[in-house]
Amino acid sequence: MKHILIVDDAATVRMYHRAILEGAGYRVDEAINGFEALEKALCQAYDLYLVDVNMPKMDGYTLVRALRAEGEIAQAPAVMVSTEAQAADRDKAYQAGANLYLIKPTRPEVLLAHVACLLGDDL
Repeated sequence: MKHILIVDDAATVRMYHRAILEGAGYRVDEAINGFEALEKALCQAYDLYLVDVNMPKMDGYTLVRALRAEGEIAQAPAVMVSTEAQAADRDKAYQAGANLYLIKPTRPEVLLAHVACLLGDDL
């Protein structure tokens, strides 16, 4: 079973994404900011990171750059999600090392299709 880490400071967003992903059969953990996520990632292997952009303590861009610098865990796909819809925000995410940038709120079928594609899973 593929293991996904949801990183978002908003509990409602974490619950929303958790319900979608667990409903599709994924195992899910949560972190409330980039520091907590990085700590978890260094102790536990994840198959994919679903990362909010704007968070206190460590934002999503910084987290993704840190993950990309960490040997084996650097290979796991990172999907960044944000309410920021400007091209500059998307470019910054890709420059940080994100595999995909989605705008919140993301429809469940869109999120699942992208996650399945990145993980090589059947829908």
